[in-house]
Amino acid sequence: QVQLVESGGGLVQAGGSLRLSCAASGRTFSIYQMGWFRQAPGKEREFVGSITWSDASTSYADSVKGRFTISRDNVKNTVYLQMNSLKPDDTAVYYCTAYIRLTTYDNYWGQGTQVTVSS
Repeated sequence: QVQLVESGGGLVQAGGSLRLSCAASGRTFSIYQMGWFRQAPGKEREFVGSITWSDASTSYADSVKGRFTISRDNVKNTVYLQMNSLKPDDTAVYYCTAYIRLTTYDNYWGQGTQVTVSS
């Protein structure tokens, strides 16, 4: 099994910054891609960004481009989401996701971490 453990959420004022972390652990595995989704109250879960493990190429939702940055630590099997210039609209539960191969490739999810941006 694979576990994804997130940390770093909290309350911040508009214009502030937060950094989320997500560490993958468990049996021997190979990571293809990790990323972040978010879900605000009453809304569907939406894509935030992702990073491909082999070459660290990244992809972002238009709503966060230029403000959020995804990075990874290969040794720690950890993905980070640096969030700058936060807006109240960024308030949501942020979920880490990972596309990982044990025997086959499967998608895994973290438990979610709350980010609240006050105006």
